[in-house]
Amino acid sequence: MREVRIYSDGACSGNPGPGGWGAVLQCDDPVAEKELSGAELDTTNNRMEMMAVIEAVRALKEPCHITIYTDSSYVCDAFRKGWLESWLRNGWKTSQKKPVKNSELWREMLQVLKVHDVEWQWVRGHNGHPENERADRLAVAARESIV
Repeated sequence: MREVRIYSDGACSGNPGPGGWGAVLQCDDPVAEKELSGAELDTTNNRMEMMAVIEAVRALKEPCHITIYTDSSYVCDAFRKGWLESWLRNGWKTSQKKPVKNSELWREMLQVLKVHDVEWQWVRGHNGHPENERADRLAVAARESIV
């Protein structure tokens, strides 16, 4: 199974407001790298964080072992802390019995991830991590391209 690293980030001006997402995909065998980005006029930062992951994974053409690096605790914790399993068990309701925000994107993310072996790594945002900073620049540029 091919090893792929995905560095993802989202950016929003206002929350909600115009937003962008960016992702850097890297593979060592064969050596390859790809940058992706996109934007929406009326969105939230969490949605852009999620879209960065969804679109990066969607770009893969075969099942892979993926390590996803994100500065979004929201995205990372949903997987690492078992929130998604709870939401699924509870019919997409939180522990407070409220509807899960962004449930359509969570469902889409689960769909695109299901054929892959995935590891999640949280990185501190705006802390000098080169690929995270690069994903952030892509997200900001995408957001700025629509405002």
